[in-house]
Amino acid sequence: MKKLAVFLLFVSLLAVAAAPAMAAPAPKEGWPAQFKFMAGPPGGNWFALGSSLADMWSKNTISVTSSTGGGVSNIINANVHKGDFGFSVTSLLGAAIKGEQDFMGRPAKNAAILANLYTQYTYFIMRKDFAEKNKITKLGDIFEKKIPVKMATLKPGTSSEFVVKSLFMKGYGVTYKDIKKMGGSMEFASYEGGADLIADGHIDLFIFSVGKIVSIVMNIESKADIVCIPVDDSALKALSDAYGTVTFTIEPGIYKSVKKPVKTVGDYTCIVVRNDIPDSLAYDLCKALWENKASLAKAVKDIDELTPQIAVPQGVPTQAGALKYWKEMQAKTKK
Repeated sequence: MKKLAVFLLFVSLLAVAAAPAMAAPAPKEGWPAQFKFMAGPPGGNWFALGSSLADMWSKNTISVTSSTGGGVSNIINANVHKGDFGFSVTSLLGAAIKGEQDFMGRPAKNAAILANLYTQYTYFIMRKDFAEKNKITKLGDIFEKKIPVKMATLKPGTSSEFVVKSLFMKGYGVTYKDIKKMGGSMEFASYEGGADLIADGHIDLFIFSVGKIVSIVMNIESKADIVCIPVDDSALKALSDAYGTVTFTIEPGIYKSVKKPVKTVGDYTCIVVRNDIPDSLAYDLCKALWENKASLAKAVKDIDELTPQIAVPQGVPTQAGALKYWKEMQAKTKK
């Protein structure tokens, strides 16, 4: 009997260990059993925040799985039901609805905003020795002087690559082929891979879009002397006219490589959702997001920027249930 009791205790302990820490709430009527969230490439804010969001929603709303993704691919996959929701940037959804750039011929009619989350900055990080040698003080110098530059950004399908390609085309009339003709090159890498490439001197310029305060820039600064290159006003306006981007300024005091204000492409990290989900589900997803903002900010500090006011963008559609929730919160915060 003693051996049997010990055996049963062992089995019960195994069962407890194998059980999930907290089961997801049962889905409401009309909801799917599970939801798929598409985050971003490993190493960036999106990847870290995506895991935290999936855990939070699984505990409070519905079972959510998280996978890697990218700003372009997440919209495409949500639109055709290969995923349910994921990170992107607001201007990308604008391009997707128009069926332009990466969405040419396949406009995203079933994609909408769940929430704008926080500001998105595009960084143009150049090796200091290269910038000084070629007298580069702004991005336009590269194309005006036809300087051969070895560049890298994130892979196609990410918001970083979309911004780079769009800015070059709309702001400077330059394509990747033109860069090659100038003697330069464009590579595609992860955040860590690009950081290593510029630190080792294999590339001269690394371009990527992230939040306002990010460790990747500090990581590069610890390995190499760099400068942050500003974007020309005319190019910023051209991209804004095309896709609704804004101008943000990287201020001194955050990064040691930034000695004076640097103008760059500004946008908002957002969550894009397939528009045909139940309104009640969209409402509850937003409710859990807002009520757990403080804990989410421990994973990515930028989420502190989220407010009911910035959650609803201008010029692109917001899912009806999400819009209902954020409008209610806007009314409450005014009181």
